[in-house]
Amino acid sequence: MAHMQYGTIGPRSVGFYAVLAILGAITLAGLSAALYMEHHGHWITGMSNQVIWGVPHVFAVFLIVAASGALNVASIASVFGRQLYKPLARLSGLLAITLLAGGLAILVLDLGRPDRLIEAMTYYNFKSIFAWNIYLYMGFFGIVIVYLWMMMERRMNDYTKPVGMLAFIWRLTLTTGTGSIFGFLVAREAYNSAIIAPMFIIMSFEFGLAIFLVVLMAGMRWTGRELGDVVFSRLRNLLGVFVAAVLYFVTVYHLTNLYITQRHGVEGFILLNGGVYTKMFWLGQVIVGGVIPLIILFSGLGKSRALTALAAVLVVLGGLAQIYVIIIGGQAYPMPLYPGKDIVSSSFFDGVVTMYSPSLPEVVLGIGGIGLALVMAAFAMRVLPFLPQSLSDADADPHYKANAAKAA
Repeated sequence: MAHMQYGTIGPRSVGFYAVLAILGAITLAGLSAALYMEHHGHWITGMSNQVIWGVPHVFAVFLIVAASGALNVASIASVFGRQLYKPLARLSGLLAITLLAGGLAILVLDLGRPDRLIEAMTYYNFKSIFAWNIYLYMGFFGIVIVYLWMMMERRMNDYTKPVGMLAFIWRLTLTTGTGSIFGFLVAREAYNSAIIAPMFIIMSFEFGLAIFLVVLMAGMRWTGRELGDVVFSRLRNLLGVFVAAVLYFVTVYHLTNLYITQRHGVEGFILLNGGVYTKMFWLGQVIVGGVIPLIILFSGLGKSRALTALAAVLVVLGGLAQIYVIIIGGQAYPMPLYPGKDIVSSSFFDGVVTMYSPSLPEVVLGIGGIGLALVMAAFAMRVLPFLPQSLSDADADPHYKANAAKAA
């Protein structure tokens, strides 16, 4: 592992260029959707003055959270000293940058007036978590770029661990800030909870590793490089642990709300009678994104590379459903004018569940952000050595040959 060689995706990788073309088309479609929304105005979307964060924000938050989690593999290697993960650290840092760029691109293109971002960068309200997040996002880019430089330049390898520690602390802070956007919103009964921030951290581990595993398996396959069972099984088991941890946090979150009598209404809405939000919670988030991946990853089915890749894809789909329920379901539930004061009312949608139907441009913009993140990662792997030449069992385990001889 000390002399691991890295390389690029070669020019003869036909599958790579086919996927790159598809991702490029998805990215262009997303840009076209953004231009269409900017030209016609946000009235063509399903958003309103009740649901102000729509499907584009679901994709954006998902990518931002996943970006933090994608860096987890590099952190395990440099911060916690697990040499098995060291050959994967470069790809981990690359995906962290591209996923964050894709998520922020969605937010900027959805502003309607992207030039107003300059005001957000020059005038700060430090009581707003949004203002803090601008620092966190920009700082994340800078730190991870330096982190990659330390890993890829041999003369700077000695500084990998301290910079990796800074990146580790920064990404935990970033994800805490993203989760706090919702945890600090005391007016929304579905949001106001201290457990949301740590839940977002474990969600980032799950989403980021799922995307990392799919990209790693695809990249090694395109280039004909070996991905041994030792590395593969370690990543598969780690993903299973993260999936179980997310289910645990979700369970604790809802049990805590059910204990609070005031929140029985919003819990009934999400868990029982919320229509599409209830279906997305149980079918999308719990079954597709949790139970099925756990069965695959922690059973004999997980030995199949194809089924493990399927489990990772299901985790991504379940993650999008989870963010959808959190963001849009939390806004759709009616907000009390004055909590605990039922005699105070108005004619402005009091007690009415908000109907939200995402428009095609919203969905295309969100998917375009994913396409942008992956196309940037693919292009970078084509021109720079991010992929290890081999991840065979002999490379991953220095005692592999001796153990194999004893077994024989």
